[in-house]
Amino acid sequence: MYAFGLCIDQQYIVPGLAALSGLADGLTPAARRNAAVRVLTLDLTPAQALLLSDFAKRVGFDSFDLRHRSPLRTSRMADASYITVTTYLRFEFTPEFVRRPYLIYVDADVLVRGDLTDPLGSLGPYETGAVRDEFNPAVGQCPALPGAAERWPHLRGRPYFNAGVLWTHTNHMPRIRRGVEQALIRARRHILHNDQDALNLWLLRSGRVRPVAAGLNRFEVGRFLERGNWVRRVVARPPKPDPSAALVHFVGPEKPWQADCPVTEDVVEYRHHLARTLRHVRHLGAVGADPAGAR
Repeated sequence: MYAFGLCIDQQYIVPGLAALSGLADGLTPAARRNAAVRVLTLDLTPAQALLLSDFAKRVGFDSFDLRHRSPLRTSRMADASYITVTTYLRFEFTPEFVRRPYLIYVDADVLVRGDLTDPLGSLGPYETGAVRDEFNPAVGQCPALPGAAERWPHLRGRPYFNAGVLWTHTNHMPRIRRGVEQALIRARRHILHNDQDALNLWLLRSGRVRPVAAGLNRFEVGRFLERGNWVRRVVARPPKPDPSAALVHFVGPEKPWQADCPVTEDVVEYRHHLARTLRHVRHLGAVGADPAGAR
């Protein structure tokens, strides 16, 4: 019924394996066998693609496919400090490639702790499910979409969503792609957070968004508190680990697989999960599959 979609480049091959492992852990064995995994990439080698395929089967997914794709020609990287153009590949999933009625898109810099499929049951026709962004909760009240609230005052205060996890009907993906492309052409000056801003412009215009519970895309904020106190002014909830969250998202430039990342509770949990993942990988005979900068 559904496929998990990931966009993985050479920089994110090991985090991608960890994300796959977490997705498998969140499902029953029967659900894993029925689910599909679809990966889009710019630059993975045949050997890396084979590793992903073998690993997906090892953790219980019976259906796996990978394709090389190029992002939209209109893509704009307003912020490329730690994000590459691979981020735009999330709009290149097609019904012909996915071959499942539903797509659950998941970023690779996440710790999956539970089942992410529940929102599929509440999606209306042509709706996209998304979680409100914890750092940019509303248009005109955050850095995202600079100038948009002044240009379109009726958008001020409207929810702004994070693109790290998305739920949608697969046949809706071409419509999303066209909407994002038009946003990049017509509202280019309002793009700050790259593809995420473009997606939100489409969601605001179409109105086809289904808000999803925060625990399905919970930000890890402890790393930021190690560097300053601004998170307490921005995030509405208490800035502490949420053990009930089904997915923890490591947004920002400091990633838990990097040796110089602040060692928070969630980072420690991620590293334990990554170590288990890499043991599986080594059992497949893969060598050199350690994340750059990891301990």
